[in-house]
Amino acid sequence: MGVAVKIDIEPFVNRILKGDCIRQLKKIPSESVDMIFADPPYNLQLSGELHRPDQSRVDGVDDSWDKFDSFAAYDRFTHQWMSECQRILKSNGTLWVIGSYHNIFRVGTVLQDLGFWILNDIIWRKSNPMPNFRGTRFTNAHETMIWASKSEKSRGITFNYDAMKAMNDDLQMRSDWLLPICSGGERLKDDSGAKVHPTQKPESLLHRVILSSTNTGDVVLDPFFGTGTTGVVAKQLGRNYIGIERDADYIRAARQRLRQTRSIDPESLKVSKGKRAEPRVPFGTLIERGMIKPGDRLYDPLGQHAARVRADGSIAVKDASGSIHKMGAHVQGSQACNGWTYWHLARGKERLPIDLFRQKVRAEMAGLD
Repeated sequence: MGVAVKIDIEPFVNRILKGDCIRQLKKIPSESVDMIFADPPYNLQLSGELHRPDQSRVDGVDDSWDKFDSFAAYDRFTHQWMSECQRILKSNGTLWVIGSYHNIFRVGTVLQDLGFWILNDIIWRKSNPMPNFRGTRFTNAHETMIWASKSEKSRGITFNYDAMKAMNDDLQMRSDWLLPICSGGERLKDDSGAKVHPTQKPESLLHRVILSSTNTGDVVLDPFFGTGTTGVVAKQLGRNYIGIERDADYIRAARQRLRQTRSIDPESLKVSKGKRAEPRVPFGTLIERGMIKPGDRLYDPLGQHAARVRADGSIAVKDASGSIHKMGAHVQGSQACNGWTYWHLARGKERLPIDLFRQKVRAEMAGLD
């Protein structure tokens, strides 16, 4: 499945590591993971029970793993796990971390103090949020995700822009995502009907996160694996996963889900790629390959302007010479021009856009021709 994984990370790949997340993170090799999705404890600071208007008890988060003695203790914990994540990430890897108003600002401070570079903050706007039963505040209808690179100097970060645009009906994907909370058949319940995990995230959220910022075969790490949503979606999308979890019940549920998960076929995993993702082909390459020859004449679509091709990849018009783009702008008296679509080469009675020849070279480079 996907590309080969480095030998030093192989013992950890597609496994759930049981135990404390910081201890387990220390075992993972440096510069070995492509993306991390972290859903840490929110430190909700809850006091007392919460009831609905009919006096039924709200099944909130009251587990020990969400309780910290102080903000300082929470900050120390955040610094520890996030430092290890920074070490583990590849130089072009990215970190996603999700939280609510209880913790996301503290998490963001630690993240920036460590030198991570924030790329986006994403608002997950819940289409079906839990109401505010006490009627004392606005309904908490969103959570915040921070998407960050390893450092300000990180280069080659994966962002499948065109795939996100295709998913959004050919409009740029915005930073506010309207998605439902985990409910219905997707929500895991035990034999008594209680939630297996109080903060299980919806697969739709992880689908968008993983599809947008990883490639097939990448390694995705979740240091707070819970019931395995990150691993399930990663497996579906042909990625590798590493999960870390200390709760035996959550691990049991995650393994059951993963056993039932099937990967999508490779052909269906291909994502949209725009022109910006295509390899750069200089005009001179077409001359070197003999597809266009020095001395050939190029014409605009209406045949009003002509240019002569030179051996160095420049073209000459009556009073100037330069690149296909500069000369296209020059003859039109404009600031800019896409020379690839403006200039045409005469072939018999036809005039062919020179971009056709560039596309042929790109197809050869991709092994499609």
